[in-house]
Amino acid sequence: MSADTISMRDALYEAPGPKTRRRIVIGTVIASIALVALVAAVAWRFYITGQFAPQYWEFFTKWSTWNYLLSGLLGTFEVALTAGAIALVLGVVFMLGRISKNKVVSTIFRIVIDFFRGVPSLLLIYFFFLVIPAYGIKMSSFWMLALPISLTASGVLAEVFRAGVNAVPAGQREAALSIGMSEGKVMRKIILPQAVRFVIPSLISQLVVVVKDTTVAYVVSYPDMLQNARVLITNYDALVSTYFVVAIIYILINFAINQASIYVARRSGTRVISRNQEDPV
Repeated sequence: MSADTISMRDALYEAPGPKTRRRIVIGTVIASIALVALVAAVAWRFYITGQFAPQYWEFFTKWSTWNYLLSGLLGTFEVALTAGAIALVLGVVFMLGRISKNKVVSTIFRIVIDFFRGVPSLLLIYFFFLVIPAYGIKMSSFWMLALPISLTASGVLAEVFRAGVNAVPAGQREAALSIGMSEGKVMRKIILPQAVRFVIPSLISQLVVVVKDTTVAYVVSYPDMLQNARVLITNYDALVSTYFVVAIIYILINFAINQASIYVARRSGTRVISRNQEDPV
């Protein structure tokens, strides 16, 4: 473990004693046995109901199936990356408004941030899908999905950026002001670059949430991977196998994103709290 990384256990708890360690081991063994039993029960249920029959799986051996899923995956990436880019810009704007010395501006942006942090993305999607068109504003399904997701993510990113700004030592700002730099230049040249460096791993990890939010694309009939999977389910009557494969793909994508955040944290030397001594997250 590097000097700049502490474990989650050390940050939050005291080191467990011998009795506590024994209880942890026993609890882990019991939980593992229960989990294996649950998985076995589910697998057995699938077996006796015929869910492992070849007709529910053999269509995955066809390139046309994977081509269809991958085209939906491309749509998922397009929405996620667009929503993420918009959320980054809005997050910075909201953060700057939130830390404004003007009380009225600060209060307004605090309310906006709290609203977008608290409102479910699905509710905003329904707003863009049902309410906005009633006022004559026409949008494609892509934007009816990307904009709501970016708005909900921007509220979270605004607080992430604010945490990064607060992590920059106050003495740097005071020193810059003392040599005649303006507040705006101090923010652009000194504080914001360091703040972004501090929160890059968190920004990347937030992309996991954005990717998962795209799974409600069925509301606006946008052809993302999950929507295409629903079409496969209808065509092949293979609900369990299709959702199982799609779930594995989403897990691999989100795992890759989390690993990317770990890699960036290590390369940038960002001080992070890790679950263990090896992997900062």
